Amino acid sequence: MKDKDQGSPGMVKEITLTDICKEIMNGHDGIQGCAILDLQSGLVLGVSHKLAGLNDAYVEAIAAAAVDLFRGPTVKAVENLLGSHFGKKVENSIQELQITTNDGFNFLSTVPGKPKALFFMGTDKSLTLGLGWTLLRANLTKVAPLCP
Repeated sequence: MKDKDQGSPGMVKEITLTDICKEIMNGHDGIQGCAILDLQSGLVLGVSHKLAGLNDAYVEAIAAAAVDLFRGPTVKAVENLLGSHFGKKVENSIQELQITTNDGFNFLSTVPGKPKALFFMGTDKSLTLGLGWTLLRANLTKVAPLCP
């Protein structure tokens, strides 16, 4: 997706997943950060956050943990057991998760139509769970066009 760069007449700036993450994060005070992750490699495809001191190493560790929750070896082992029990292939069965911590809520969802992409949105507790899910689902449509 391309957008005209407002600072330079005639210049075209490529919109990135990080740009979209920043837009999403700035769209509501309660959103502390968001990221798009590659579910196969664990790479961070785009990220923006308001958390002081959260460097790349922390972001990568959080990304690895999130990917593990969706496609990790334990999840795959359970899917294999279920598949064997029910006589059908069970794969990539987890689509959404919500995690509550002491300080906030974390909403995670695969991106519809983009099976390799995971959307992560972290909020403070000023948001209700319902609003968090509403924001997550509304923003999936913003990130989907740029996901691999």
